[in-house]
Amino acid sequence: MAEDSGISGSFESDGAEFIIRNMRPGEVSTAVSFAAEEGWNPGLYDGVCHYAVDPAGWFVAESEGVVVGIVQFSNYDDNFSFGGFLVVKPELRNLGIGDALLKAGLSHTEERICGADGVFEMQDTYSRKYGFIFAYRNIRWEGNIEGRKDHGFLNAADVSFEKLLEYDTRHFPAERRTFLEKWINQPESTCLVSKKDGEITGYGMIRRCVSGWKIGPLFGEDEIIAEELFLALCGSVDSGSVKSGPVYFDTPEPNVKAVAIAEKYGMVEVFGTARMYRNEVPELPLNNIFGVTSFEMG
Repeated sequence: MAEDSGISGSFESDGAEFIIRNMRPGEVSTAVSFAAEEGWNPGLYDGVCHYAVDPAGWFVAESEGVVVGIVQFSNYDDNFSFGGFLVVKPELRNLGIGDALLKAGLSHTEERICGADGVFEMQDTYSRKYGFIFAYRNIRWEGNIEGRKDHGFLNAADVSFEKLLEYDTRHFPAERRTFLEKWINQPESTCLVSKKDGEITGYGMIRRCVSGWKIGPLFGEDEIIAEELFLALCGSVDSGSVKSGPVYFDTPEPNVKAVAIAEKYGMVEVFGTARMYRNEVPELPLNNIFGVTSFEMG
């Protein structure tokens, strides 16, 4: 889709007109700013990593030259897409802008299975109006974790990327090569990998966010590996210090052992989302998914 040839429409609000169009590369920072204003605490470099996957899947609502709403639906491959970053400026809500953004994004996904993490208050609307099927809840935890600096894990840079990609794909509905290349190499982040007998048995990532740090993803063959990775990641950033700030950890609620890790270290539930899918709910090894990669990109 050409940069400015997206779906367009007009909406009435004191005579103002709103146009829905594709996002331009220079506007990615606006998406992160909108998410921060909503209190979603995005990573400082999330926008760059996300946009690289599928630039044509990002849409904005524009009024008089100003971006007032955003959404993205990124097609990972021919079968799977994930949507997020749906925000409309508070003073312009309930005018149909969000609906127009969603329709533009969903049109881009075509017949793909499409995932999304929606705020709980919008769950019914996404289901009733757009055909999303509720799968489970994700819980965001916050805490100051001492962590550990002495561990036997490898840095991702010292592991075959192809092997890491293969392991990642076991825990996600699509191969996400472009995303993963950028995600694990972003500034102010640490990615650690667990190996046994030459095989990857888990990996985790922690990155700098608007507030503190966020773990995601965290995959592991069992809760022992996951917990050790969790502590090593926290230790890599001096979680809890005044300079560093707290750690955030997003767990799929069905993985009770992931929830148990958060509770064991005194983390507090501060937010949550409804994981939903359109067209079909993919089968995933939730017992091995201890930390969600990103509410915006799956």
